[in-house]
Amino acid sequence: MKVLTIGGGGREHAAVEAFYRSGAEIYALMKNANPGIIRRSKKYRLADEKNIQAVCEFAKENDVELAFVGPEAPLEAGIVDALEKMNVRCASPTKAAAMIETSKTFMRELLERHKIKGNLGFASFDNAKDTETHIKSVDYDIVVKPVGLTGGKGVKVQGEHLHSLAEIMQYVNEIFDNNIGGAGVIIEEKAVGEEFTQMVFCDGTRISPMPLVQDHKRAYDGDIGPNTGGMGSYTDADHLLPFVTASERKEALDIIQSIVNALRKDGSTYRGPMYGQFMLTVDGPKLIEINARFGDPEAMNVLPILKTSFTDVCVAMAAGTLNCDAEFERKATVCKYVVPEGYGVKSKAGLPISVDENGVAESGAVAYYANVDIVNDTLVTGTSRSVGVVGIADTIDEAERNCEKALNFVKGEAIFVRHDIGKKELVQRRIDHMNEIRSVKR
Repeated sequence: MKVLTIGGGGREHAAVEAFYRSGAEIYALMKNANPGIIRRSKKYRLADEKNIQAVCEFAKENDVELAFVGPEAPLEAGIVDALEKMNVRCASPTKAAAMIETSKTFMRELLERHKIKGNLGFASFDNAKDTETHIKSVDYDIVVKPVGLTGGKGVKVQGEHLHSLAEIMQYVNEIFDNNIGGAGVIIEEKAVGEEFTQMVFCDGTRISPMPLVQDHKRAYDGDIGPNTGGMGSYTDADHLLPFVTASERKEALDIIQSIVNALRKDGSTYRGPMYGQFMLTVDGPKLIEINARFGDPEAMNVLPILKTSFTDVCVAMAAGTLNCDAEFERKATVCKYVVPEGYGVKSKAGLPISVDENGVAESGAVAYYANVDIVNDTLVTGTSRSVGVVGIADTIDEAERNCEKALNFVKGEAIFVRHDIGKKELVQRRIDHMNEIRSVKR
């Protein structure tokens, strides 16, 4: 089958490898020259991923039968709508369905309107004065977010990033003054607990769950530093997490299923991967956000252990025929991103980086190229995350060790890694924290 993939990051490289393993003929469009994607492609084109005309011309030239969109920005631009008008089936959501991610207000109001569990207190504003009045009126700690897309880096939390009303309003004014996200500010109730990611495949009606993942947004060891798009993540061999029970996972899946039902009822049928980020609280899972795609880095945890044909899953999502759950290996994974120095604030970009893929493989890991490019035949870093390294084994501890061994085979100037992801001490802190939270309810 001829498959068009859109995007050139680590998430997209993981998807391309999964398509390749399941026998697809890959035609890739991306803005950067990702060597891992290029190697697996029958043909590729470098272009703006939001350029609808360029995408559609490339699809038509190559008679593609199925399209998969990795990043969120092309979804917001309406790439899927344009491709479907050309009778190209898409394993990704339309612009209307993708609003579940592209507008945080839309997501919260959908949950409120359909009385879906897991919602948080919220209010959206188009000016700083009304925002300040609301903040002074609520009796809970808050989270400040731009309403629109910010690449996962726009969230600031009271008590972590913001410590006074003055700091909160400074950030609110920054959002309005710089038009960050392009759609105003949303103030949400702060949920206290442990975060986890539940991704699913969706065909518009039915969902098929992927293993639970825990992402790590803060840049440095010990959960400190600026927020990032995600420094790494891990999964467990039982597809739960050490601090999440099977019943708590079911609650999260019920919330996602209710969202899918609500979108269909409202006339925006959702087809494609869906990412639910949750906070596990004393009152169960609370929804932090929905993404209309795979998570990054979370895709790199789950796709290497997918046993079912990824091409078959995507065809079923696009056709509305996802009749059984996808199967995953009972393996644990630990992903750590190699990133340019300064990532999260101001990255040192354009510097050489290299990957010894044989060394990585011999370490019990895989490497996915992300925000890199080829300049004068040299692989160089971009401003975002460079290479995702994923250790795979029977336990989290062993997968973490494999990941660390494999990281020795990634070399470059001015790069760094958050090394504590997946280590016993950090995982145990997560377990202890949830035990402490649960003890309050007893």
